[in-house]
Amino acid sequence: MLSQIKGLHHVTSMAADARQNNEFFTHKLGLRRVKKTVNFDAPDVYHLYYADEFGTPGSVMTYFPFPHIGKGRQGVGEVGTTVFSVPEDTLPYWQRHFADQGVAGVAADEIFGQKRLKFQGPDGDGFALVEDKTDGRAPWLKGGVPGDEAIRGFHSVSMRLKDGGATEELLRFMGYEEVDRAGNVARMALKNGNGADVIDIETLPAASFAGLGAGSVHHVAFAVEDRAAQLEVRKALMDTGYQVTPVIDRDYFWAIYFRTPGGVLFEVATNEPGFDRDEDTAHLGEALKLPAQHQHLRPYLEKHLQPLEI
Repeated sequence: MLSQIKGLHHVTSMAADARQNNEFFTHKLGLRRVKKTVNFDAPDVYHLYYADEFGTPGSVMTYFPFPHIGKGRQGVGEVGTTVFSVPEDTLPYWQRHFADQGVAGVAADEIFGQKRLKFQGPDGDGFALVEDKTDGRAPWLKGGVPGDEAIRGFHSVSMRLKDGGATEELLRFMGYEEVDRAGNVARMALKNGNGADVIDIETLPAASFAGLGAGSVHHVAFAVEDRAAQLEVRKALMDTGYQVTPVIDRDYFWAIYFRTPGGVLFEVATNEPGFDRDEDTAHLGEALKLPAQHQHLRPYLEKHLQPLEI
């Protein structure tokens, strides 16, 4: 069993409109945009990162906003719901806030004894807020949401799978253990993680497969401290039979990727070097940052990419 995994690092999804996406996360959810860069494989498309003040692993939601992308189709083989943690007794505030902001799909429910408020992103993305009285992480305080109510980071992701068994076994290998089960949903959790420690697996054998598009999660990333730990994880996964990519430099972390038995793309990302490697912490996410291989495109990209509010 692996001991290097520290919880979630980030979740990366697809969007149709960069400006709408930026407004939703920075204004409606009150997160900080900590990086404005481009998709390394499609540099004419933004890669936008939203998080806490520092871009702490376990708080980072990222997006590829592809203009004219088709809408995603919900189904199995995907992350269906990305869940943020908020303090106890704050859901009434968020219900009022979402009503004022015109957020769609708002509905209260409860899962595994925790109060939850489900809602949708601008592309129909599945989100929820969960009250977690044990979460002591610090929020971003300048996003227009009072600090006592603000998002602390991720609580969990919920995956929809045709058969959850093999993915549950993979998560056990990655250091997670089953802590609860209700109906067709299994809750896996990591002890002593970074606060973003929970994975829910919903088994839906009769459902059709998801189709990637706007509103879909592209991949979910798990955190390791450094490159040495990442190489240990890569070797262990490959020894177990997984096809894992070589290490890829993403400027703000190093990444490896592999496809899970249930169809969800997993990444293992390093906590180093972080989002302040090329920007002062006070100005994270303000300037367009480009990887070295795309610096020559700056004049074109600064004219082509949709202007965004800071």
